[in-house]
Amino acid sequence: MTDSGIRPRPGGRSARVRRAVLDATLDLFHAFGMNGLTVADVSARAGVHETTIYRRWGTRENLMIDALLEEAEELLPVPDTGSVRDDLIAYLTSLVAYLSTPHGNDFDRALAAAGDDPAASQARKQYWNTRYARSGQIITRAIDRGELPDTTNPRHAVDMLVAPLHFKVVLTREPLDPGLPARLVDTILHGLIAPLPRNDHQDAGPL
Repeated sequence: MTDSGIRPRPGGRSARVRRAVLDATLDLFHAFGMNGLTVADVSARAGVHETTIYRRWGTRENLMIDALLEEAEELLPVPDTGSVRDDLIAYLTSLVAYLSTPHGNDFDRALAAAGDDPAASQARKQYWNTRYARSGQIITRAIDRGELPDTTNPRHAVDMLVAPLHFKVVLTREPLDPGLPARLVDTILHGLIAPLPRNDHQDAGPL
């Protein structure tokens, strides 16, 4: 009770409606993919009128992206340990764990199989741009700490790290090895070719 004697409603009706709609959206997305998700089905499952959904989200694509981004924020947090290697390994480990679940598999394959109509393309672009902006913070912080050169492109670095995981899930259907995150991170940070060891005569020129 508050001092006025009125019991506050945690979140209120608006929060409960949003939660019900987003949960229904995720359930349907994971069951039927992007192309099979309709606002009418979300409305029926959530027990919320369609006009309420359209008034709040505007389009089916906006609703779907809001739901997927919220799920990603919960399941794929962006760590800040103070070490770029530790941050990247922790992030990729979370991604491996997610993509190894039925929902994670469904998510990757549904986005890959979605059509190329303007609405679907824009939804896909919006989702990935937002996720890149979040995960790219790991690279940006590493640049600020001097761990990486200031010429490093955060999105390019994230691309090279996460692409092998999505490739295995969508194309080769291989299981994701728990040790893969550390191997990918070390490959990207150190490169495929290790620098040659120096010796006393390396810069001496011809004898």
